[in-house]
Amino acid sequence: MRLKAGSLLLVAALLAGCGGGDTGGEEQPPPATTEGAAATTDAPTEAPAGKAGLGAAPTTKPPATKKPPPAVLRAGNPNGKASVPAEARAVDVSKPDRVVGNGTPASCTSKAVVSAVAAGGVITFSCGPDPITITLAQTAKIKNSTRKVVIDGGGKVTLSGGGKRRIIYQNTCDESLGWENSDCTNQDHPSLTVQNITLADGSSIGVDPDIEVTNGGGGGALYVRGGRFKVVNTKFVRNKCDSGGPDLGGAAIRSLDMDNDGPVYVVGSTFGGASGQGNRCSNGGALSSIGVSWIVLNSLFSYNEAIGYGANQAANGTPGGGNGGAMYFDGNTFTVRVAGTIMERNHAREGGGAIFFVSNDLSGSLKLENSTLRGNPSDEFETLAGIFYRGTTKLPSITGPKPS
Repeated sequence: MRLKAGSLLLVAALLAGCGGGDTGGEEQPPPATTEGAAATTDAPTEAPAGKAGLGAAPTTKPPATKKPPPAVLRAGNPNGKASVPAEARAVDVSKPDRVVGNGTPASCTSKAVVSAVAAGGVITFSCGPDPITITLAQTAKIKNSTRKVVIDGGGKVTLSGGGKRRIIYQNTCDESLGWENSDCTNQDHPSLTVQNITLADGSSIGVDPDIEVTNGGGGGALYVRGGRFKVVNTKFVRNKCDSGGPDLGGAAIRSLDMDNDGPVYVVGSTFGGASGQGNRCSNGGALSSIGVSWIVLNSLFSYNEAIGYGANQAANGTPGGGNGGAMYFDGNTFTVRVAGTIMERNHAREGGGAIFFVSNDLSGSLKLENSTLRGNPSDEFETLAGIFYRGTTKLPSITGPKPS
């Protein structure tokens, strides 16, 4: 429809009267306030909800973005279904005997850790809300008179050896830690539990493997001789021990003379876990023992290495070692059970890319239950893929997938 010229003039006049457009006329006064209506002020009024884009500035602040909670350690094989007996579970730490720190990162020092471990009991940490790494200036040592030691990192604490020293040391045959028993190799305490923590960059390089009474070879992160011992929901990364030598081993854990020959429990824990995070030693990139029984449940072993060469006994002109990329077990009568566990991408320069198991008198046995072993190369010899075995039976007992 077309509008005539007169009609256009009429529309323009109506618009001017309504305040629309700039007509050069007088500014219209604001409407008078009435009871119940908001009084006019010089401050901008709040825009109606959902209409801030119409020119009125909102007076409410957008909701603050919540900081995501810090990650809490989850180690092991989350799909592992092996049943965990009561004695292998984490210890209740709701009423600790000692707390490292007063709520700030600065209060969580090497000295505080070493002192707490020496005192024993149930130990927890209060280092603030975020994950923290505490680099130890000296090894935390457990006194032989201590009945129980529980070290619980709450899923946020990493204890580091800084690439220079062991992290935790228990040895009932070390007189400097107190003498409890004339037969130091058969003592039911200390009872050590390490749980909900990461142990990183521990080293036992340079410790004389022939002086086992005082130190012994291996055990870059943890050396445990005598008493009892278990590990729950713990991660071991980049730990190391000597690169050559027969029998010595266990960049993460070295265990000897457990009370009644074990067992040592390893539950829901990770050794390595990613490229560049693995543990390395002459034998047993992760675990090593002589005459000790083990029960390993719902755990993960990957990228660990046995880097010695010459095997055991050492070939002429070699330092010896290179057996058990992840696990090295030797002795006579002992048992090892691995259940609900993944072992992959471990490597042995000699035998047993994943597991080296030798019972010298053929009285020991190895059981694998619903565990996955794959891609664990043995450079020189193996009985099965990734396994070298000599025990009471011709082959280890295997339930579930075959090693590949």
